Amino acid sequence: MKRRHTFTPVAFQEYSEAVNWYLERSSIAAEHFVMEVKERIYAICEDPFRYRNQYKNFYETSLKKFPFYVIYFVDEKKKLVVIASVYHHKRSVKRKYKKKS
Repeated sequence: MKRRHTFTPVAFQEYSEAVNWYLERSSIAAEHFVMEVKERIYAICEDPFRYRNQYKNFYETSLKKFPFYVIYFVDEKKKLVVIASVYHHKRSVKRKYKKKS
């Protein structure tokens, strides 16, 4: 069963900043980044428990061509995937699962 998805404000800001960073360098790279994130979110919504459960109720998966994790949790009551972070691999691992809102 395919679920809907939403971004937390923090995740949406991280995603927007990454898109803008790629846009400053190459519109083609930005397009590819957006497409890859959309494809990954689609796959997550198809089967959210497919990816690794790293910490408490957070799941994560990496993008294939870009150095980012998509970190999310599942709200079973609402049948909703909540994207908690679009997290760059170089950022501090200690902050990766910090409370997202």
